[in-house]
Amino acid sequence: MNPPTDTATDQAPADPDATDGMLATQPVGYWSGLAHEAVTRHLRDAMARIDVTQPQYWVLNRVNGGPLAPSREEIVIQLTPLADGPHEMGRVVDQLIHRGWLRIDAEHRLHLTDAGEAARVRLRELVTELRAVVHKGISDEEYVAALTVLRRMVANVEDARDS
Repeated sequence: MNPPTDTATDQAPADPDATDGMLATQPVGYWSGLAHEAVTRHLRDAMARIDVTQPQYWVLNRVNGGPLAPSREEIVIQLTPLADGPHEMGRVVDQLIHRGWLRIDAEHRLHLTDAGEAARVRLRELVTELRAVVHKGISDEEYVAALTVLRRMVANVEDARDS
C-alpha cells in the first residue's frame, strides 16, 4: 500500500450536526450510508404508493435495455448484486410475469408486454420527479464531483485490498 501523498486528516466520530468546516474529518461510510438509506427509502416509499418495488423497476429497465432480450437467468445474474438477497430477483421476474408485465418467448427470453412498457414509462417519469427532489440545490457539476470522489474512494479501497 502506498503512503498518502497529502497530510492525513484526523478521523472524527460521525456527527450528524457537523458544520461544513468539520466535514473533512467526518467518516465517508457514515455519510454515504445515510445518503443511501434516505434516498432508497424516498424512492421505495413513492413506488410502494403505486404498488411497485424498486427491484421490479430494475427488471423492467433491464428487459427493455438491450438489443437482445435477456433470459430470466441473465436478469438474475445481472441484478442480484443490487438485491436484498440471492433469491429476490428470480421472485421479482415471477411477480412481473404474474402481473402480466413480462412474457417469456419460445427461446426463454423475457419481453415487456404493452402493460409492462406502460408501467416502465410511468415509473421512469416518477423516478425523474424523485431525482429532482434529491438533486434540489445541487448542480450537475457538484453531482459529478461527488460521484467522482466516491468512485475514487471505491478504487482506493479496492487497490488497497489487492496490495
